[in-house]
Amino acid sequence: MEKFTVHTGVAVPLNSANIDTDQIIPKQFLLATTRKGFGKHAFHDWRYLDDEEKVLNPDFNLNKPAYKGASILVAQDNFGNGSSREHAPWALTDFGFRAVIAPSFANIFNHNALGNGLLTVRLSSAEVNEIITFLEQNPGAKITISLEDMYVECNGKRYSFELDPFYRHCLLNGLDSIDLTLEHNDAILQYEHQAQTYLVRE
Repeated sequence: MEKFTVHTGVAVPLNSANIDTDQIIPKQFLLATTRKGFGKHAFHDWRYLDDEEKVLNPDFNLNKPAYKGASILVAQDNFGNGSSREHAPWALTDFGFRAVIAPSFANIFNHNALGNGLLTVRLSSAEVNEIITFLEQNPGAKITISLEDMYVECNGKRYSFELDPFYRHCLLNGLDSIDLTLEHNDAILQYEHQAQTYLVRE
């Protein structure tokens, strides 16, 4: 998993609340068994005017040239609600997003996102509205998120945020669940050796 320390990128505003996992990645695209390839289907119903994904919706922010290469998503309350599919953060990270900023996140989505290297940043509604207003007035603007010092910087202003220390440690060090397990590799090997010795004695 890629480390997240300090990231600066183009931020795209999606000024909507209750963006659910069905909107992030519709059910018809959940057939793949790996994490790759979901990005092209992210926000399918909003990004495309046809089911075959050949005609882009020019009014959707992610399709506008100014937001090309956006790596930070800014939305409203209750982002990621709905079904518990882990494919939602897979789609967002595969699309190129490193972080989502919102006033609140659905609990399961939040844990899935953080476990897959997608930083979720909670700011107040007033702060999010201030950032969205700036981004809408300045398409293509970049903002900075520092997980090291726990702030978002936009338009010369800093907004502090908090994150569970466990997830902060994992993101700062690029540790997914497998990496966390391997941190205890010596203890695991020792246990297996002891278990083998016990079986031989039996």
